[in-house]
Amino acid sequence: MDFGLILGLGIAVIIAGIFVYYYNKVILLSNRTDNAWSQIDVQLKKRVDLVPNLVETVKGYAKHEKAAIDSVTKARKQMMGATTPKEAAAADNLLSGALKSILALAENYPDLKANENFRLLQEQLEGIENKIAFARQFYNDSVLEYNNAVTMIPSSFIASIMNKAQREYFEIEETGREPVEVSF
Repeated sequence: MDFGLILGLGIAVIIAGIFVYYYNKVILLSNRTDNAWSQIDVQLKKRVDLVPNLVETVKGYAKHEKAAIDSVTKARKQMMGATTPKEAAAADNLLSGALKSILALAENYPDLKANENFRLLQEQLEGIENKIAFARQFYNDSVLEYNNAVTMIPSSFIASIMNKAQREYFEIEETGREPVEVSF
């Protein structure tokens, strides 16, 4: 056999192997990022589902605190309609702020603060907040790895062939950077 033909086939196999490797890498990272987003979505949904119970419990004790209750209801509705990480982050910030005001009401209503159902809801909310923080970190780490793959050579060539673009991070606004205070 001709040495040039063997060399040409060898180079073609190597190039094909490199292409397949980076193609699979971009797909893997894209899937990992999608999965990480779905984990955030699950935790946000859990929190959104907890809000009506919290609102009903507060309503029973703080009937004249309508503004705080309405802001939580409005924020919950916006969170349920969010479809992108940017929309979800904005809605998350709004809901976090509204929940802070609802939880602060407990300080003014000792009976509410002592209510077993309210305390249980607070504990559940705190657990969900911790899971959201972890899921957000995992998602952003996945987005970083994915964005590196679609912008760095040689995988950027494969990503452009696949029409893969950079993804958005799940970021909080400056006003949302204060921790959520949950007091018992």
